[in-house]
Amino acid sequence: MTAAPHIPVLLEAVLAGISPTSGASVVDGTFGAGGYTRAVLAAGAGHVYAFDRDPTAIAAGEALAGANPDRLTLIHERFSLMDRALEARGVSTVDAIMLDIGVSSMQIDQAARGFSFQADGPLDMRMSSEGPSAADLVNTMDETALADLLYRYGEEPRSRRVASHIVAARPIARTGELAAIVRKALGHRPGAPKDPATRTFQALRIAVNDELGELDAGLRAAERLLRPGGRLAVVSFHSLEDRAVKRFLRTRSGGDPQGSRHLPEARIGGSAPTFEAAKAVRPNAAEIAANPRARSATLRIGTRTDAPAWKDDA
Repeated sequence: MTAAPHIPVLLEAVLAGISPTSGASVVDGTFGAGGYTRAVLAAGAGHVYAFDRDPTAIAAGEALAGANPDRLTLIHERFSLMDRALEARGVSTVDAIMLDIGVSSMQIDQAARGFSFQADGPLDMRMSSEGPSAADLVNTMDETALADLLYRYGEEPRSRRVASHIVAARPIARTGELAAIVRKALGHRPGAPKDPATRTFQALRIAVNDELGELDAGLRAAERLLRPGGRLAVVSFHSLEDRAVKRFLRTRSGGDPQGSRHLPEARIGGSAPTFEAAKAVRPNAAEIAANPRARSATLRIGTRTDAPAWKDDA
């Protein structure tokens, strides 16, 4: 892992947002291929605590950790538990936290992980290789529950039709099988800008890894861990993630939480604002041309105030 195999999305904007000054302590909550961590180390950060629930990402990062033995700590853990994991290591506050939400390019590109509908592999999708897989869900859920899952997490408008076709074709063991079933259910025009299987695969991945629950808990952990003036930078890639981050920062900065049909409305309870939120940043045309995976990305930055973390979310 001497060079990053993928281009970190909105990297310059993330660095500008968190301002990793010399000696700063930074959490990379989603280490992945290590691109953000490498850039923060190069920018002069004193120490990076890099989290990933995927054991293969941690193993791949050992070379980078070995080259920075006093500046990089790899932690095999969910980022939702970052405050507890760091407390156990004697770290109570940090200067900045970066989160790159969703599946990593490294995971997508490995067909054997089962995330991609473009390459055949086992229908897995587990980031941590633990718990029920995507195959378990599609082969055991009843049709109504499966349709609801596809609608909720994939925002698939024809979820009931897709679920019906999936149930009729069970058992399903491969990503290629599932993609073909969804394409047949919805109709597939070769060359269309979006593959019909996109929403179904997104929904299953989010459900398998509890990604929205992990994001919600991770944002609250970041609130507890950041020092006053510390920066939180979150890059998301679809509307469900971005709405959750936007709602959190709006609520924590004293705004109207504007509840969601996916997550319950946040409770304000008279708590003082814990963040000052900046305007969202999106990639420009040049970055999208250089890195097509940046197309749907949104970066949101929050600066921690000196108010205590909200007690009702502890």
